[in-house]
Amino acid sequence: MSIGGAEVLPSGGGGLEFLDMGGDIAAQSPLQLFWRRFRQDRVALASGGFIIFLIVLAIAAPLVVKGLGLPSPYTENPNLTDSFGSPLGPTAAHPFGVDQLGEDVMSRVIYGTRVSLEVGILGTGIAAVIGVVLGLIAGFYRGWVDTLLSRFTDVVLSIPILVLGLGIGAACAVRGCLKGSIQPGLGEILFIIALANWTYMYRIVRGLVLSLREREFVDASRALGASDARIMFREILPNLVAPIIVYSSLLIPSNILLEAALSFLGVGVRPPTASWGQMIASATPIFNTAWWYMAFPGIALLLTVLAFNLLGDGLQDALNPRTTR
Repeated sequence: MSIGGAEVLPSGGGGLEFLDMGGDIAAQSPLQLFWRRFRQDRVALASGGFIIFLIVLAIAAPLVVKGLGLPSPYTENPNLTDSFGSPLGPTAAHPFGVDQLGEDVMSRVIYGTRVSLEVGILGTGIAAVIGVVLGLIAGFYRGWVDTLLSRFTDVVLSIPILVLGLGIGAACAVRGCLKGSIQPGLGEILFIIALANWTYMYRIVRGLVLSLREREFVDASRALGASDARIMFREILPNLVAPIIVYSSLLIPSNILLEAALSFLGVGVRPPTASWGQMIASATPIFNTAWWYMAFPGIALLLTVLAFNLLGDGLQDALNPRTTR
């Protein structure tokens, strides 16, 4: 079989070896095969580069704001509004304009990147860990354990997540929840994501484990006396890395949108903390006279979600063992 002008030979380790035109055999590891496929997808590469830019921007937000000569996102300046109290539009000193309090929109958009990435990456990580662990247990043990966890998952999935968020937000609005361990704002959003979104990862992992537990390498591990925990986390889990990575990358934009929606509804991140969803909510009453206040946070949210979705599609193609490009 030939791919891309090179002859492909099976390797002893179950991978592939590529015979180039010069006759030399060069084995490629799964990581090398992944990178070879991924780098051919220019859209995914560009999306990954944009996400790296966002991460650097979030980490270095104070330095970026200072370097651009922008005021702090929490600095109010009434002089930047007209005689009617309406905010002024984009200028050289304030490229994205200001809001009704005279706060610089560009600096608040930059700081809002921190909230979105924290919620998207950290919230997805927590939900993924819960879903993977429970999925491994349910798929491996089956029986009453699988039935109990699956029915509990169905119950969680039947709860509208926005209604759940509104209820938790109202309950934790003053003194927090669980004896103050969950505080209003970012902690509250992470709790909602972990509580509701582990179910999707659980279903994927459970289905894969039900198949993998019947494979020969699991029988060999049992014959060698390996414990159930070792089989699940040392033998089966490494075979789930690719689907976990792909689905996590697709779950991140959903969680970013969830944070924006909850902040828009007033139960997420609250002022003065900069959040794209909260900025869009504050801009709604003055959109007719201050379009920039909604437009720039909205564009930032759109581009971020789009980049994660395109990256997830690229990872899915690159990690698919049936991909031949």
